Amino acid sequence: MMELFDSHCHMDDPRFAGDLDEVLARMQQSGVTRYAQIGTDIESSRHAAAFAAAHAGCYAAVGIHPHEAKTMKDGDLDLLAQMLKQDKVVALGEIGLDYYYDLSPREEQLDVCEKQMELAWDMQVPVAYHVRDAHQDMLDLLKRHKGKLTGGIIHCFSGSWEIAKEYLKLGYYISFAGPVTFKKAPKLQEAAINVPRDRLLIETDSPYLAPEPVRGRRNDPGNVRYVAEKIAALRGETLEEVAAYTTKNAMDVYRIKE
Repeated sequence: MMELFDSHCHMDDPRFAGDLDEVLARMQQSGVTRYAQIGTDIESSRHAAAFAAAHAGCYAAVGIHPHEAKTMKDGDLDLLAQMLKQDKVVALGEIGLDYYYDLSPREEQLDVCEKQMELAWDMQVPVAYHVRDAHQDMLDLLKRHKGKLTGGIIHCFSGSWEIAKEYLKLGYYISFAGPVTFKKAPKLQEAAINVPRDRLLIETDSPYLAPEPVRGRRNDPGNVRYVAEKIAALRGETLEEVAAYTTKNAMDVYRIKE
């Protein structure tokens, strides 16, 4: 049976509260056998770790999103370090920079991101990065610490092929979400065509960014199939091929053996 791995989703969102069991059942029917539940602050990170522990095929990342950088308190890094020691917590994230919304001051975003990067290096875990309208600053930050990087994912990639190449040089995987299926996304689709198959991931970022043909609705991990289908069409590959190598890549980057 074809298996898909949604490498980034948020099943703790209140929009899933009323029908979570049905969503999980639909995921199985769509071939989604594994998925990564991603934290964005201390509370959601705790939930991600607990959710992963309670659900087969689920793995967790824990971290403080750039939107929440202004809320980071003394002791939060210690709490994240404790969570990273738990079974099925496989990465630090999502962390990064978001200059589109600027919900935290940019100086705080940079500071909190770098502190969490240092935690990842100390604990030797991969990192899931959120980068929006901030690729140059993120690349500068990564290049400054090139010798320490532990690898990871540029999640919901939103840049061009030229930008993707810079992340690839640093050893990162590039993950594509619903926007790669949109009709007016030529630069993103060019990147999806050119990223090597051993560095390409798929995700939903549920409940956000639903792909065509369900755009505008609440997204869920079962819809990662639409992302895989679009990438297969763009690259001249079969859906089964894309499912196989993106699942292997997700297992590799998250260091999952089972």
